[in-house]
Amino acid sequence: MSMPATPPRHFLQFRDFSREEFDYLFARTRWIKDRFKRYELYQPLRDRTLAMVFEKASTRTRVSFEAGMNQLGGIAINLTRGDTQLSRGEPIEDVARVVSRMVDVVMIRTFEQAIIERFAAYSNVPVINGLTNEYHPCQVLADLYTYVEHRAAIDGKTVAWIGDSNNMCATWLQAAPIFGFRLHVSSPPGYEPAADMRAREHCVVFDDPEAACEGADLVTTDVWTSMGFEAENEERRRAFEHWQVDASMMRRAKPDALFMHCLPAHRGEEVAAEVIDGPQSVVWNEAENRLHTQKALLEYLACGRVG
Repeated sequence: MSMPATPPRHFLQFRDFSREEFDYLFARTRWIKDRFKRYELYQPLRDRTLAMVFEKASTRTRVSFEAGMNQLGGIAINLTRGDTQLSRGEPIEDVARVVSRMVDVVMIRTFEQAIIERFAAYSNVPVINGLTNEYHPCQVLADLYTYVEHRAAIDGKTVAWIGDSNNMCATWLQAAPIFGFRLHVSSPPGYEPAADMRAREHCVVFDDPEAACEGADLVTTDVWTSMGFEAENEERRRAFEHWQVDASMMRRAKPDALFMHCLPAHRGEEVAAEVIDGPQSVVWNEAENRLHTQKALLEYLACGRVG
């Protein structure tokens, strides 16, 4: 595979795409999902290959990308650090130069954002962020599509983020100015988002998580302890004790508010069972939509605009 005439598009963080591109992806997602539900074959990526590089454990990312690539007619290759010469110290830049001459798209799930940025800088095919310590753009892509699918446009709405200012929170903070919604963030002292991460006109930080849920159209959360921070588990359990999304918080939101969680969830910790298993929860649709939004993303990065 020769070097492309123009640099490839990457999806390394949410702000890499414009609002117009996201609207296009959502339209494609709807079309692709409709065909999938009707069991109509759609394989624009025949003879294309996706390399999936995993340095962190995965359920939804692994299944959604591999199944999605297969459904689009392509092939997905699963790699872990131990499967490659990365485990023996081969530079990331060299791995990127080689792998990107053999495949059409690369998805990486790793630790520091700098790792995926270095890979992308030397890749001649599109690179997708499947999760880093700093960002999780594919998940928020699916979350936003799920909101639109259930409630129409999210512009002007209020999203309440309750919990750690982790990679999910950072990605929601990037999405807010792009989609024009207001983000209420409530985290325990010491776990708040850094001031330079907040879009001033789109983000309000609350000390009280119940107040953050007031009038929200969407309430969302994540585990108290993200991957890589397991040593802090007990300390975080104590710090986050009052940041469980429960029925009381959901009552402060709008009556038709949705609840989302990127999963895996710990009932009785960051969310009460009555919420995640209740009528306002759309977490299973949200999880399924990882498959459909990522198929639209793969199609766009591999083929450009179609239809």
